[in-house]
Amino acid sequence: MAVSFGAHVKRLREVRRLTQEELAERSELAADTIRRLEHQDFSPSLRTLRKLCKGLGISVSAIFNSFELEDPSEGLARITGLLLGRSEAELKMVERILVELFSGLDAPQDDPDNEQEP
Repeated sequence: MAVSFGAHVKRLREVRRLTQEELAERSELAADTIRRLEHQDFSPSLRTLRKLCKGLGISVSAIFNSFELEDPSEGLARITGLLLGRSEAELKMVERILVELFSGLDAPQDDPDNEQEP
């Protein structure tokens, strides 16, 4: 099932732990505009999109690129939303953490429940 643009905006807001009111303030938009946008009640103008993206801390191209890349997987969408708008240094740090985390998962683990008898 395809995710609506309004649901995408809501997800981006939520991963930043912003209320609709907080995003509205950061975007210099009315809280009602955020609510209506998230509920697909109107199509925003480019000016409104620019303000919204400013409030989310991302570029207009990033909001559309992430929308088009949206995966039905909730987890991947939340992670993508968290990474949008991060600095290059922050992204490199996250990459290092993930590499370290997942390299540990590739090693055989001692599983006492899966021991084979000789």
